[in-house]
Amino acid sequence: MSKWIDEFRRAWLNSAEPPLLMNVAFVIFCLSACTLFRWIITLIRPDTPFSIYFPAVLFATALGGFRAGLGATVGGGVLGFTVAFVNEPPIASLFVLFAIYLVISGLIMWGIQHYRSLAAHHRKISSRLMEEEQYRKLVVNELQHRLKNKLTTVNAVLRQLLYQQPEVFERIDGCLSALSATDDLIAHTDERGCDLKELLLAELGPYGHVRFILNGEAVYLPGKLAVSLALIVHELATNAAKHGAFSSPTGYLQLSWTVTDDKLSIVWDETGGPAVAPPKQLGFGSKLIASALRPFGGETDIMYLATGIYCTMKCKIPAS
Repeated sequence: MSKWIDEFRRAWLNSAEPPLLMNVAFVIFCLSACTLFRWIITLIRPDTPFSIYFPAVLFATALGGFRAGLGATVGGGVLGFTVAFVNEPPIASLFVLFAIYLVISGLIMWGIQHYRSLAAHHRKISSRLMEEEQYRKLVVNELQHRLKNKLTTVNAVLRQLLYQQPEVFERIDGCLSALSATDDLIAHTDERGCDLKELLLAELGPYGHVRFILNGEAVYLPGKLAVSLALIVHELATNAAKHGAFSSPTGYLQLSWTVTDDKLSIVWDETGGPAVAPPKQLGFGSKLIASALRPFGGETDIMYLATGIYCTMKCKIPAS
């Protein structure tokens, strides 16, 4: 029984047609069931010699393929002519009903075969997309593995160069570990997204948790938006380490965010650092900060104050 079910399942998915003997047996079963129902329905309405066999054509085509549907159509026509119950229609009406039966049966077979072909085509596309996704994951994992190997090599070289300065090495080692965690986070955002606070901690962690404070509700970001925000925060944090709040012992960063409907607003506020001035010309980092949120209907505004950089980031969170 399980073999029959498996054969019919593959036939319904249009991956293979059942064996001829199984098709014949199923067609006979469908025609027999419809003939029995026809005998019962004749007690109420006697002029239905062919229409009762439409379900047989439908199920035979759906589960057995075109050959089974054609066999059910022919068998239903033969039974409609040869098996007579009480008060059958006149012969002229019988041929008209037979012609209608053939047309409708043909439409049923065409419709089901068309559906089966579309389903098979969609399965092929889905299978190809799944293979491409698996390949993409394999490539990303391989690149991530190589990046980790490079960071390990850098770590080993620094350990040898700074073996007489363990405190300096510990600070650098902590930064490398945090950057590696950020890379892992970004590598997975494409498939599952990430929490905004988790992303900020990964980017700002290397500069010391006592140098910044994060205020905001839990926000789960889709992958592409998370990557864009990670790049912006990385650039801002790098600038803060070189010229801003993180470059001064008294420097401090307050980073807060709010969500209204699907609009995300982030405020980057540096205080206690050296006075900053606008760059004379825009570099790659400045252009990245200005344009990274445009695909999400967003914008970034930077003000260079005497107390440090004040930056606002606004964008729309995609629905998925």
